[in-house]
Amino acid sequence: MDNRSTKGKPALRIHQTIAHDLGTAILAGRHLPGEIFDGEIDQAERLGVSRTAYREAVRILTAKGLLESRPKTGTRVTPRSRWNMLDPDVLAWMFAGEPDESFVRDLFELRGVIEPAASSFAARRRTDAHLKAMSEAVEGMRRHGLATPEGRAADQQFHKAILAAACNEPLASLASSVGAAVSWTTTFKQRTRALPRDPLPDHVAVYEAIRDQDADRAHATMAELLRLALADMKIALPA
Repeated sequence: MDNRSTKGKPALRIHQTIAHDLGTAILAGRHLPGEIFDGEIDQAERLGVSRTAYREAVRILTAKGLLESRPKTGTRVTPRSRWNMLDPDVLAWMFAGEPDESFVRDLFELRGVIEPAASSFAARRRTDAHLKAMSEAVEGMRRHGLATPEGRAADQQFHKAILAAACNEPLASLASSVGAAVSWTTTFKQRTRALPRDPLPDHVAVYEAIRDQDADRAHATMAELLRLALADMKIALPA
């Protein structure tokens, strides 16, 4: 395990690194549902960490639905249906490996349910402050480009700003999950090649529809943005 900091990011604490490594392995299928892990002492010794650090990692994975621990039966991998796939960490672990096409399709289908509707609501309810946040995000994408961490952060902020502008608390609670999905799919698309096209005009079209308070156009332009993003994603997936 390597918990050194990279490019100014703080190093993960040991238990977070263990959770990352085990979570990635589970999502990649190296630990299958129903598999029972060795006891806490044996696992800690195998990983070269303290029992406390290993125990904390298990607690993280249990909270995200990937593991369960029971007296006498030990710690086992849970069925996939119990995994919290919208947790930002789980999304990151999924894209750290090779996500299968069905998962990517499912993720975009979910975004297709949430984001066009949120854009339509935003067109009706946005304030000047919401528009300012969206405009600044678009400008950040334009200035930095999506090949940079700064540009991808601006992309995240754009989608989060739309959910905020919908003025619907349950929708707003999905901002972190949607933002994580935006970030990791964009990063994944660029792992072996440059983006196949510039998606900035798609974002500008959504922004202009919301600015103009055209709810139907906002819905349609966001749906088209997601359709094109999924097409780009399929190009990046392994054959």
